Amino acid sequence: MQDLFSLAGRVAIVTGGYRGIGRMIATGFLQQGARVYICGRKAAHCDAAAAEMAQHGKVVSLPCDLSKPEGIAELVTRFRQHETKLDILVNNAGAAWAAPFAEFPEAGWDKVVDLNLKTPMFLTQALYEDLKAGASGEHLAKVINIASIDGVSVNPMETYSYAASKAGLIHMTRRMALRLAPDRIVVSAIAPGAFASDMNLAARDHGDEVSKHIPLGRIGTIEDMAGSAVYLASRAGDYVVGSTLVVDGGVTHARS
Repeated sequence: MQDLFSLAGRVAIVTGGYRGIGRMIATGFLQQGARVYICGRKAAHCDAAAAEMAQHGKVVSLPCDLSKPEGIAELVTRFRQHETKLDILVNNAGAAWAAPFAEFPEAGWDKVVDLNLKTPMFLTQALYEDLKAGASGEHLAKVINIASIDGVSVNPMETYSYAASKAGLIHMTRRMALRLAPDRIVVSAIAPGAFASDMNLAARDHGDEVSKHIPLGRIGTIEDMAGSAVYLASRAGDYVVGSTLVVDGGVTHARS
């Protein structure tokens, strides 16, 4: 039991791992003994985050733009210069866009859906052989897609492409899980609620007000997110296949 949540010796990639939810997850992995590769579009921010997170363990910055096929190819190539296998892939990089229905732009649809839904599919595909290599030992390999409660229930904001992409990601998680389980690659997802991040400015800047609408009475913490991800990534989560873990303090159940 004492090793149930250990990630010692495992190799992880966390996209968008230099800030927000991605950084929470990456930090949790490091503290549990994993080697972690973080990527993000802004090289300076990614490098700085890796330097700060190094106090927790071995972390490497691999900045790239995953919204483009060439960015995915660059990440895979650079990762393989360091490692011969991948144990854990966290598809966390994402974007959001809000605009009134009558004014919602096609650019706001394409940017969000491509990064939130298309990138997880094709990055996982590009790292398929690496994940199979990770699953060839005593541990299963893991893919964790970061969705949102807005893909589970409807929020009051006009974030059409964001909600659609996260709902699609939850369903794609199920489909991908069925395909990859025979390869000893377990796919699951996390649907976060309110966590302080650059994407969730309300939770970051107005946490007390947001907390009034959360049954548990507070926004999510680093430990809440890291603990959920470590659970799914470790032996503890081996039997969670295709499911989405909702981590929101009860908000989804309270939405009318």
